Amino acid sequence: MWSSLCNALCGFKPLLQYIASCWNHDGDPVELLKLGSQVAQFRQCLKDNPKFLQEKVKQYFKNNQHKLTLSMKPDDKYSEKQAQMETEKLQQKVSALSLEDKQQIYDKGLELQTQQSKAQDASCLPALKVSDIEPRIPFTELAVALAAGDVPVQYCAQPTNGVVYFRAFCSLNTLPEELRPYVPLFCSVLTKLGCGVLDYREQAQQIELKTGGMTASPHVLPDDSHLDTYEQGVFFSSFCLERNLPDMMHLWSEIFNSPCFEEEEHFKVLVKMTAQELSNGVPDSGHLYASIRASRTLTPAGDLQETFNGMDQVRLMKRIAEMTDISPILRKLPRIKKHLLNCNNMRCAVNATPQQLSQTEQAVGDFLRSVGRSKKERKPVRPHVVEKAVPNGCGGSAHVSGCQIVRKLITEPTFTPCQMKTHFLLPFPVNYVGECVRTAPYTHPDHASLKILARLMTAKFLHTEIREKGGAYGGGAKLSHNGIFTFYSYRDPRSTETLQSFAKAVDWAKSGKFSQQDIDEAKLSVFSAVDAPVAPSDKGLDHFLYGLSDELKQAHREQLFAVHREGLIDVSNKYLGVGRSTHGLALLGPENTKIAKDPSWIIR
Repeated sequence: MWSSLCNALCGFKPLLQYIASCWNHDGDPVELLKLGSQVAQFRQCLKDNPKFLQEKVKQYFKNNQHKLTLSMKPDDKYSEKQAQMETEKLQQKVSALSLEDKQQIYDKGLELQTQQSKAQDASCLPALKVSDIEPRIPFTELAVALAAGDVPVQYCAQPTNGVVYFRAFCSLNTLPEELRPYVPLFCSVLTKLGCGVLDYREQAQQIELKTGGMTASPHVLPDDSHLDTYEQGVFFSSFCLERNLPDMMHLWSEIFNSPCFEEEEHFKVLVKMTAQELSNGVPDSGHLYASIRASRTLTPAGDLQETFNGMDQVRLMKRIAEMTDISPILRKLPRIKKHLLNCNNMRCAVNATPQQLSQTEQAVGDFLRSVGRSKKERKPVRPHVVEKAVPNGCGGSAHVSGCQIVRKLITEPTFTPCQMKTHFLLPFPVNYVGECVRTAPYTHPDHASLKILARLMTAKFLHTEIREKGGAYGGGAKLSHNGIFTFYSYRDPRSTETLQSFAKAVDWAKSGKFSQQDIDEAKLSVFSAVDAPVAPSDKGLDHFLYGLSDELKQAHREQLFAVHREGLIDVSNKYLGVGRSTHGLALLGPENTKIAKDPSWIIR
């Protein structure tokens, strides 16, 4: 129950953070939310005084003598000093205890352990019932039309309040294998090095003036029915006000046709920034890196996911940032551009108000006609490419006859999953643990049972074992859309003991030591995520990227409703038991003597 309530409140978190500062200083939070009147007032100030901003900068920054300069210097022995301080402090505390004090602490620990093992009475809390959940989802109307000859464009009419959202997806199927690790770097610098006649400063200014941001990121998209099939590509995204749509699409045309890869000095700066951001992100998202690594050998897509978003990418960027001559890396970018930035394997999506769709269709068409095509059809570098048409069924949508989005999926029928255990030695005082299991794809009936089981195990077993008893900051289980069942913990003082807790959770699930109320609570928790509000800008995105029609989502919803106790026990035995499915393990953290003595672990 509490997890459902927390998930609902999390939707308001950005809004609460936005008004908190003003509210805490006796400001009116309601007035702060009236953005329209604030913008109108700002425009009026600029109209009355064209130098309004310059004067404010001069008043509050240039001529303002109230300032504080803070300098920080890193200490390379900080971790050792911190550990020594903690050890000394602990020894002082322990030495000051009498025998009676030690006995009292021991008794209190036993009492806490007993309390943690008791079942909590949730009857006093307000609760929803599974029967309160809507049985059907609202369908989203979509239309697919061909532009510039053969490029499918998905149109979704939504109340976007005068904002146009544009997305595109370009396949990486023809990209040579040796260039694949550099795709994330290519994406991170593509919109920051300049394009056409604009240098990187002018490009940044135009993006700020005309759009809400322009991004590119590598994506590995799983198939909904086969674990060994996936789609690889780069996802482009941007949005702007209606009046700026031609300017935004012109910027995309310049980026696709004439990206600048000549600013070596600025490229060095961007590389160092990217490498630093990745390194800084490991302590915050260590469990995600551990999970990605653990799933590397379970599916063909898992290896590519590690290349794009895992520890391999972190290490590659660190190595590039330390290079004295970065020109060989810079020369790889035009080669990637030739394979990626063309219309040969592209699809687009637009979300806008109905009144804006005709203008948007024209602007997107002009963009696509301006983008070149590769001179010759290159053979894919992967074994097999399968074309899969995305179902047009989206609740009676007004689809243009004969137009469909076609996903070019890669399949590797000879792939054999295998187990791998990896320990990354990092200077952390805590561990990040991930264990992944290959299970069932999205459309398989067992997928729904496994999704409910993950929530059930998290709430009724793993939270208590890993966080309350084990002292980790958090942990649990989850099932990804790609059919990978993941156990994880983060900021965990334990390591191998946590892996034992994962095994105990499986035994607990196989024994069926849970009630119907526990199952219903797990279903409510899952549906709180499934039914989370979708912004108008993101409507139809699952259909565009993953090929999930509303009919498929409705079928999956009905499978979630139908999950029962015997089914949960069955999938626990079928997939999670030792020897049933292939497991992968990964650990990020300090040196571990137990793992160091175990030859089955790879130490990195």
